[in-house]
Amino acid sequence: MSQNRQKPRQLPTGKAVSGKIGDVLAGIRVPDLPYPAGKLEADAVSDWRPLLLSCWNEQRDERVTHVLRSVHLIWSSKQVNAAYIADRIMDVFLKTSGLHPDLSQRIARLRFFFAWRMNLDGAQTFSDTIISWLDSLQEWRGWSNTGGRSARVLLDQLDALIIAVSGSFETGTIEPVEQFCQQWQDDLARRNAQVGKLRARLLETEQGAARQRRADQTARALIGRALQGRKLPPAISKFILDHWYRLLKQAIWQDGVDGEACRHGSKLLEWLVWVGDPSLSDQDRNRLYHVGEQIGDRILDVWQRTFRLPLAAGTLDGIEEVMVARLRGEPAELHDALASSQAFAWDGAWLGFTGADVGAVKEVEGEWFVEGEGRSEQRRYFFALLEDTAEILWTNGAGVKQGVQPWAEFKAACDKGSLRPLPRLTPFGQVLSETVELLAKVSGKQRRQRELAAEQARIRAEALRQERAQAEAARRAEEEAREAELARQRAVAEQQRLEDERLEQERLLREQTLIAQKQVDGIQLGGWIVVAPDQDGDEPVRLKLAVRINASRKLVFVDRLGLNRREYRDEALVEGVLRGQVRVLDSSAEFDDALSRVVGRIRVGRN
Repeated sequence: MSQNRQKPRQLPTGKAVSGKIGDVLAGIRVPDLPYPAGKLEADAVSDWRPLLLSCWNEQRDERVTHVLRSVHLIWSSKQVNAAYIADRIMDVFLKTSGLHPDLSQRIARLRFFFAWRMNLDGAQTFSDTIISWLDSLQEWRGWSNTGGRSARVLLDQLDALIIAVSGSFETGTIEPVEQFCQQWQDDLARRNAQVGKLRARLLETEQGAARQRRADQTARALIGRALQGRKLPPAISKFILDHWYRLLKQAIWQDGVDGEACRHGSKLLEWLVWVGDPSLSDQDRNRLYHVGEQIGDRILDVWQRTFRLPLAAGTLDGIEEVMVARLRGEPAELHDALASSQAFAWDGAWLGFTGADVGAVKEVEGEWFVEGEGRSEQRRYFFALLEDTAEILWTNGAGVKQGVQPWAEFKAACDKGSLRPLPRLTPFGQVLSETVELLAKVSGKQRRQRELAAEQARIRAEALRQERAQAEAARRAEEEAREAELARQRAVAEQQRLEDERLEQERLLREQTLIAQKQVDGIQLGGWIVVAPDQDGDEPVRLKLAVRINASRKLVFVDRLGLNRREYRDEALVEGVLRGQVRVLDSSAEFDDALSRVVGRIRVGRN
């Protein structure tokens, strides 16, 4: 399931957010939540573990804070804040995770467990083991609730999560959940070890099946085109549909449509139709005699070369009887060659088959796509394009086939919007870090406001005795706040400047790369390049393009004598042009001017 992974990002661990979570648990206050009126004794606080365990076992989707408000019990400020933090984290995860709604919703029910543990352990609730497990859920980005066996595997594992979390509630420890997370990771490693073999086996099987479909459909199209609207003797029609169809399919499968066996088979198909249809052959009796003498031997020869076996004795008896009757001028019994389209289905489009655009395929191959909305959405992975039939092989990302789809239908669905790329996922660690960071800022702001209010109250109490001290203290507090704001604004401005500079440098580098790529793409056969020497004192080497291999994106250069052969991959040559080791003679002046402008803009951006 390696296709399911995104490029890893450096995310904070549980230790990195521990201090901030502790501050939020102790200091944040949210309107309309059931905070106690004052400081409570330990024995006055209600035990919420049975309530949260009941919600978890029932797999309820409501918020923890809503549950607390729904019962008339006394909760501590820490309990209320733990419930709010758990709700906030899981609400953000539901909206931004990018996982299937059914999956993200089941994971979001962990809010009951996290609220309970944060009240006891604070930030230690989010251990590295749990965060790593939650981040690994990105491996299931392509999961859809299809009801199939592969979809049921994940649901069974999530059912085991219910048991593990219930065990943690009952034992009062976090160990059952951490053991579940570790077992999940071990199972994932074993599953990933098998995925490579499954993908290779599936691709080989489907490529063979696609080749068979191409041969079958093309043979049907050739026969359907030849027999459509024709009235032929039943013996000829039967031979074509029962025997010659098999030959054409085998010939196309072996050597393709342009192979010698297919060409001979198609020609003999035309002869059989021409001989059997009096409206075609009665006009040229001499040719009829000529074809009648050769057609039997030709059929036997092509059959022998295609199947490496002789045609069964007596197979041509019906055709020979028709030939004798035709040569004698006897009227032939004619019937519709194709009695109905259902009896022999064919599609003439296969005769003009064209493959998919290679560049367009590379842009989307290996990407995830989603169809549908909400809980009914279905996700699929663009595993490979079956070139023989221009069909997309869809999988679940783990080597399990989900179907094939013609490339044209895929493009139409994308243009229509019914099939769209899967958005980028947000790992749980990032959700945790960003949410706690935001709540920490709110908590810090509230704490500062409370401290300021206390200070102001103290100053007012001292106003009668120390009016001047009160004014000075207020001035200092105001000055500190202003300096802090100025410092924050300067930091924000500096951060923005650095980010703008980085973006500008990346843009200029992309421009430089595009110029180099355009220059490399513009090298025609016979075009010259100059390669800088590897050692000082050597002369630059002039080479000209001899061969361009599009399939492997290689360019082969030789010197003036056709010797000293060198091969470059497209991207390696572009890199050489960017570093100045390679210069394309045809457009080097234009590239040097463009490169000078880009370098100039980089220097200006740095200044």
